[in-house]
Amino acid sequence: MLAIEFLEQNKRDNMFKNKKLIIFDMDGTLIDSVGIWNEVDEKLILQIGDGTIDDVNIQVQRDQTLKRFKDGDIYLEYCRFLKEKYNSKLTAEEVLKLRKDIAADYMINVVEFKPDADKVIKRLKELGYKLAIGTTTRRWNLDRYNTDNKKMMEKCILNDWFDIILAKEDVEKRKPDPEVHLKILEALDIKKEEALVIEDSLIGVEAARNAGIECAIIYDKYSDSERDEINEKADYLFNCEYSLGQFIGAEYSYKFYKEFVSISYSFKNKKESGGLHSVARLNHAARTSMFLLIDNHV
Repeated sequence: MLAIEFLEQNKRDNMFKNKKLIIFDMDGTLIDSVGIWNEVDEKLILQIGDGTIDDVNIQVQRDQTLKRFKDGDIYLEYCRFLKEKYNSKLTAEEVLKLRKDIAADYMINVVEFKPDADKVIKRLKELGYKLAIGTTTRRWNLDRYNTDNKKMMEKCILNDWFDIILAKEDVEKRKPDPEVHLKILEALDIKKEEALVIEDSLIGVEAARNAGIECAIIYDKYSDSERDEINEKADYLFNCEYSLGQFIGAEYSYKFYKEFVSISYSFKNKKESGGLHSVARLNHAARTSMFLLIDNHV
């Protein structure tokens, strides 16, 4: 069933209550990039080592290594780890440069917004919310999305829609430290109870909690290894492929929400004839344009 089943109605009704600011993470939340970084690191390991790769989960290895570093150039330290593990003759700085070179093509030609992300950004802005990005992504990467990635630029140029964008270079400590969120609140003169963080990962929800800000989790399959802990710590859950469209559509289509819950539970209890058709119809509505949801609000 859709993600709405994961939300308690009383919490869901209050998700946007008294909120003035929406803070988005980048990788895995607004853009579909986590899997791409796995491909980048696989190519990197093959090039710096002996041309083979060990039986390792690249993403888990990267995440666990990055968690060890709280400040400084964490990606340089990650590349130092790769250099040592795979016995590379390159310096850590050279490994980092090679990683950046490999990643450039992906960021310009492969990375794309997650489904409906651009529409969510624009609709929230139209509704009067301040928007921010708080990410551990490098500023250089964000610049590629803003100036070189044509697929993303045709949909939404980030600098045109966000009030503030803080990248890795703008903070001393990385998530789960709350520094990036606290800096955004200070810059926009917003209280923590007036903000909502949108994240996809465990360290993301932990950073929001450490800042005292409510957090909604957008589903990303690359965080499945930490799904139980994420679900436990998040305030709001959208655990399905089309999370972003449902995120905004769910809040502004209360009529849709009530109809969905009524039909879905009736269908589960087999108390309503034709339930399958109705659920299928609502699934289709939620998986298409979010405006089908928003414009039906009451």
